[in-house]
Amino acid sequence: MAGSRARRIDIPLRRVSLACAAMLFVLLADLTLLQAFGRYDLEADPRNEWALLARFGHPRGDILTHEGAVVATSRRADGGPYDHLRVYDHGEMYAHVTGYASLQRATGVEGASDAVLSGSDPKVRVRTLVEDRAYGGADVRLTIRGRVQRAAYEALKATGRPGAAVALDPETGAVLALASYPSYDPGVYIPGDPRATAAADRRLRADPRRPLLNRALARAYPPGSVFELVTTAAALDSGEYTVISRVGAPARLALPGPPAYLTASAGRPCGDGRPSLAYAFQLSCDTALANLGLQLGPDLLRDQAEAFGFNADDLSVPLPARTGTYPGDLDQSRAALSAIGRDEVRATPLMLAMLSAAVANGGLLMRPYLVEEVRLPDGSVTDRAEPAPYRTVMPSLPAGQLAAMMTTTTVPRGPAAGVALPGVEVAAKTTTGPGPSACTAFAPADAPQVAVGVVLEDASPSAAAPLARAILKAALS
Repeated sequence: MAGSRARRIDIPLRRVSLACAAMLFVLLADLTLLQAFGRYDLEADPRNEWALLARFGHPRGDILTHEGAVVATSRRADGGPYDHLRVYDHGEMYAHVTGYASLQRATGVEGASDAVLSGSDPKVRVRTLVEDRAYGGADVRLTIRGRVQRAAYEALKATGRPGAAVALDPETGAVLALASYPSYDPGVYIPGDPRATAAADRRLRADPRRPLLNRALARAYPPGSVFELVTTAAALDSGEYTVISRVGAPARLALPGPPAYLTASAGRPCGDGRPSLAYAFQLSCDTALANLGLQLGPDLLRDQAEAFGFNADDLSVPLPARTGTYPGDLDQSRAALSAIGRDEVRATPLMLAMLSAAVANGGLLMRPYLVEEVRLPDGSVTDRAEPAPYRTVMPSLPAGQLAAMMTTTTVPRGPAAGVALPGVEVAAKTTTGPGPSACTAFAPADAPQVAVGVVLEDASPSAAAPLARAILKAALS
């Protein structure tokens, strides 16, 4: 009797025990999965204060120029909750490249390469464990050339106007300089007094000049007559035009649709009213290039613009980068205006540099990149950049013809004469009308080593040319 009662009581106990065992198993399995696969998500969660403090618990890797000059490093803190603090040499000059690493966020290269700089990247972590080294980050060597970056930033700063400049190696796509003005000191984000840091951040964000904005990669401008590179490339590549083809260039060009006209900037016909394509390009004859846009049509212009990289959304250097936009719903009249860089066409300074880089490299545009290599403290390299094609913009023959046409703009008293260098043939295209001052150029024309894109806001059409000249000179010295 007692045994029967005990067996009846034992049945629910066994069920409870089995249920508890099952829940314990599920809990242990979930914990194992969390530790094995969810750890990195938790570490990256911005609410994880331990991960934020750990960012400064050991030295991050250095960020260096191509020549090896340190532009961001870690030093041991004198006191407080952080073992190491970030130091930015020449902070404002490199701010839009390095970005900053704070408790709340990491921007620029600090953010894009955070895993290797912090040491959490698997390649870096494995080498650290194998070699039994102290936990720390790897160094990131950039493609930036110090003298070219200095020339770009100081030229921008000397104007006192907002703007940006980018220099590329046409053959590889390496970014030789990337400068934006106005800039800021990344050191204000070094952990210290939280109230002071927050106040500095508010001041920077409230500044109407927008110093935190990376104008080189994130701000798109009306390109004006610089876009005529795209229009001329489309004409040459179409097979219907050559450099000596005649193009109508009246004083007033009638546009399709409601009564509308485009008036030539000089108020008179360009040349004899039917200049060659080469002559119209050299002098940026608005009515001639707009007339060419009418003949080519919006679809062909858009195809050529996208071949250069307009409307692309797949570019990072590794910082996220905008290129430019070419509208997709243009009628004939708007296509004529877009052919001379008006309407809703927009381009970043990076895109302007890419225009020249593609022409300089025979029609093959290389993918721009900013990080040359990742190197461990022992000197071993874990990653090295491999130059790669990005776009085939046009065949080599029309690219060579376009390059030759660009050299005619830098002759004495030419529209881009301000870009010319003594003893070096320079190819360029500049704005000639209202809007931001823009310039794209490459040199030497016969063996290109550097391509640049420059934009200055609220400046005269020729204002960007001397900046491009200073950058070219620094890159070739």
